[in-house]
Amino acid sequence: MNRQLPLFQLEMSRSKLRLPRMLNLVFGLVTAATMASCLTNPPLAPVSFSGPGWTVRQGQAVWRSKSGAPEIAGELLVAAHRDGRAVIQFTKTPLPFLVVQTTSNRWQMEFVADNKTYSGRGRPPSELAWLQLPRCLAGTAPSTPWNWQVFEGDRWRLENKSTGESLEGYLTQ
Repeated sequence: MNRQLPLFQLEMSRSKLRLPRMLNLVFGLVTAATMASCLTNPPLAPVSFSGPGWTVRQGQAVWRSKSGAPEIAGELLVAAHRDGRAVIQFTKTPLPFLVVQTTSNRWQMEFVADNKTYSGRGRPPSELAWLQLPRCLAGTAPSTPWNWQVFEGDRWRLENKSTGESLEGYLTQ
């Protein structure tokens, strides 16, 4: 028996068929966009400070990652270039503990002991002191909620009171 559906049921059944196709299309587009945006950044190239335009300063620093965490003391090297690039190396003798590089449009932070590297494009995230330090040393105020203080003898302190992370040290010319 060939039964005909009323017109409104026929339209509704056609729209039901269109909905899964539309969802598949939307899901495919979202997946493609997500995959394209998740491409990993290639590592920043090693930097030679022997070229013109670099100012290299060395000193000592004490870092606390959060409230209640132990303080880690080490040697600090900060290199800044006229074009805005910066490199920070925090060494816990005998090996580098942390290496940070920033450019005008990229940043990279490598925790050497943990073999972990974080990187991104654009302005560095404001959550980590190490990524705020080059800006502060260049005379630019840190992002909220960081507090930057400069003391006599080239000493300074960068602190986030809400997380308890702090970085304190000095640099010589």
